[in-house]
Amino acid sequence: MVSRVTVVTPSYNQARFLPATLKSVLSQDYPAIEYIVVDGGSTDGSVDIIRGVSHRLAWWVSEKDSGQAEAINKGMARAKGEYVAWLNSDDVYLPGAVRNAVKILDGHPDVGLVHANGLIIDQDGRIEHRPRGRQVSLVDLLAMSILHQPTVFMRRGLYERAGGLDPTYHLLLDHRLWIRMAAQTRFHFSEEYWASARRHGAAKNSARGLEFAEEAARLHQELEAVPEIAALLDTNLLTVRAGRLLFEAGYLAAAGDKGGALKSLARALLADPRRGRQCAKLALLAIARGSPKAERVLYAVRDWVVRSRYP
Repeated sequence: MVSRVTVVTPSYNQARFLPATLKSVLSQDYPAIEYIVVDGGSTDGSVDIIRGVSHRLAWWVSEKDSGQAEAINKGMARAKGEYVAWLNSDDVYLPGAVRNAVKILDGHPDVGLVHANGLIIDQDGRIEHRPRGRQVSLVDLLAMSILHQPTVFMRRGLYERAGGLDPTYHLLLDHRLWIRMAAQTRFHFSEEYWASARRHGAAKNSARGLEFAEEAARLHQELEAVPEIAALLDTNLLTVRAGRLLFEAGYLAAAGDKGGALKSLARALLADPRRGRQCAKLALLAIARGSPKAERVLYAVRDWVVRSRYP
């Protein structure tokens, strides 16, 4: 019997990118996809785009909501698939993504969540760089190792047991969910590339960089009240602290605060000297931030290294 997969797309005023997102799901070569689109009351023509493919959707709605988390939870509440995922309205699946994810979940009953490598593309769909992910543990997640969200597929029962997404988080809503899931099950990482995340001026990563650090601090404070997670935080204090400072530095650099980024990197290095290589990479990116040419050179060098290691 073929396992059903439910994909939910939360949408709000991204008509420029929405057609590519819809097409990337509807053109997948997997036969049992239930596709749900939850629009937050867009006024830019998105509703007409959704209506144009409505005959291929299991359900869709356009009404005001409190944001991404509420939209995704609303879609997941209607999901009937054994496996579920969400794809934001500016991201795209690569060919074969759903099929490859199902193959792993079907073949490993002890795995609750699968994720893979993902590309970063610009507003016109051009590849900016090809980051590499890795297998992560709960401690890695506590230290702010970030999954490439568009590549994530999970068991619906696990999503429900973890409580879904917390609508009071607007930036790290997915990372909070991964931590709650990792406390219950094993994750599996695939070296394949399954999706592309789009970087553009209105994207949360670009527009609200400083707030990521604030939500990370709030998340860790919340987790300190969860006994089994608090114990891990205590026994891996320096590792977690260094990871959080590196995460903070990355977003400070993205927001143009080079001084703040370099300060956080110095504190991360003091907390965990083993992070020297990561600190050096982020320091270069922080210094280059604001110079598109310098950033392109750094990303080109990094991609060349990735391709030489993983041909």
